[in-house]
Amino acid sequence: MTGEPARVRQMWHLLEPLHAVLYYAPEAFEEAAALGYDTTERWTSYFAWRAAPLGAAAGAREVVRTFHSFAPAMVDGYVPDVWATAAPDAVLAARLRSVDRAYRVLFGGRVEGPEFAEAAALARRAAEAAGPGVPGGLGAANSALPWPDAPHLVLWQAATVLREHRGDGHLAALVAAGLDPVESLVSFAAVGAAPTEVFASRGWVAAEWGAARRRLQERGLLAADGTATDTGRELRAKVELRTDEEAAAPWRALGETGRVRLAELLGEPWLEVIGSGLLPSENTLGIGKM
Repeated sequence: MTGEPARVRQMWHLLEPLHAVLYYAPEAFEEAAALGYDTTERWTSYFAWRAAPLGAAAGAREVVRTFHSFAPAMVDGYVPDVWATAAPDAVLAARLRSVDRAYRVLFGGRVEGPEFAEAAALARRAAEAAGPGVPGGLGAANSALPWPDAPHLVLWQAATVLREHRGDGHLAALVAAGLDPVESLVSFAAVGAAPTEVFASRGWVAAEWGAARRRLQERGLLAADGTATDTGRELRAKVELRTDEEAAAPWRALGETGRVRLAELLGEPWLEVIGSGLLPSENTLGIGKM
């Protein structure tokens, strides 16, 4: 891949790990436990952290729609129960505390330094250029939050706005391609984005996964062994290209000089997050595979 889509995807790849620290850092689990959440498994805090910008009025149906890839039965196990433990405003405050603590462990005193401040300013400019986003989407919900003061928290929030803005565009691309949530995962696994077992974390039972495979086979998108046909690969490539196109506006607004400088500034923190071992080596986003 070359040109603007490659540049847009590069920025996503650089920013996504900085955002995802929230879901895996020990400090985040400690903050979640302090709110009263069960932290013996990660999904309780994950749904609370990620859904909090939507507010308590957004029930399971809204979370299923905006998260897209999770089985409704799985979401029902967490939402709206997470708000009985802590209100969204308390969760939003705790997630910033989580990131503050985690970043200080990962990056030390450099979070107070000029390079983090410069990266935060550039990332915020890009995030603000994303605009209000899709009404009711996670990008819009995160864009509406007040900005924190500390540069490293601004950087994290900008990364969050940009990844959720991209996610909203990705959802639109999947819908345009005629792929429902489970078909989206099956077709992604079929092109080798990650092993099928990785996608089991989204809660779809074997019967649902198998039915989606059969539907995709009937459309000529999957072969009998579950791998993508040429037509299936072409459709997924179109989905990814449209996703990049939908995510391009913030980087156009930042300009090539600003984008390149931000990429330079993010390089070392990206390596440190990846090298920390916090994040799983295989993920459902297909980073490093697409």
